[in-house]
Amino acid sequence: MMNLKDKLEGIYLEYNKREYIDPDPLLFLYDYPEKKNREIAGFMAACLSYGRVELIMGTVAHVLGKLEPAPFDYLMIRTKKDMENDFKGFRYRFAKDVHLVNLLWGIRQVLKRFSSLENCFYEGMRPEDRTIIPGLVFLFKQMNTNKKIGHLLADPQKKSACKRSLLFLRWMVRKDQVDPGGWDKISPSQLIVPLDTHMHKIGMMLEFTKRKSADMKTAIEITKGFKKILRQDPVKYDFCLTRFGIRRELRLEDLSQGL
Repeated sequence: MMNLKDKLEGIYLEYNKREYIDPDPLLFLYDYPEKKNREIAGFMAACLSYGRVELIMGTVAHVLGKLEPAPFDYLMIRTKKDMENDFKGFRYRFAKDVHLVNLLWGIRQVLKRFSSLENCFYEGMRPEDRTIIPGLVFLFKQMNTNKKIGHLLADPQKKSACKRSLLFLRWMVRKDQVDPGGWDKISPSQLIVPLDTHMHKIGMMLEFTKRKSADMKTAIEITKGFKKILRQDPVKYDFCLTRFGIRRELRLEDLSQGL
């Protein structure tokens, strides 16, 4: 009888492929071979990754379209007034143009001071840190100086699972057939599972957690469960497992029978 790691590896080998990405905002990152542009595009895609997937994809495409051809250059060259004009009237669920512009300006401030999002994030880390939370806290503080970005970026010092931020970190820190990577200063062993509805159900299915609340504490519990299987890369199975429930042809019920 196969153990859990063998079963997870089998699912990874079968579903951790680019053909299973669509629809997923991760797709946008492949358009940016340069790390300095990819991290910005990925960050914006992750911040807007809430709601119906069709609307997410359309909104991310719209925002990144304004930042073409190079998001880094856009942020370095455009004034805040330019950005206000570029995104005047922007609306996406709870986010308004003022929130989006302040987020973009916050990213610009980080780039001006640290040269890249990666450098800023890493500045907040210490050698003894076991998870990426200190770096996430530091990045949030540097980016949210005027406190007018709304809920586009979750505060990691609160109870939120920070799913979108953790998703971004998975994209940038890991590198395989799906995750494009680019950040090499952070170890995949420090990542935390991006906790959405699907991963929460899977975590309970695997008995990694019994908690009903989808918060950071639950995300850490589920990550610890995966660490027992693969300490150096606990988020490795996130993409392939969450295809069940996201892709119409793959159901969570089918996954539960295979684990």
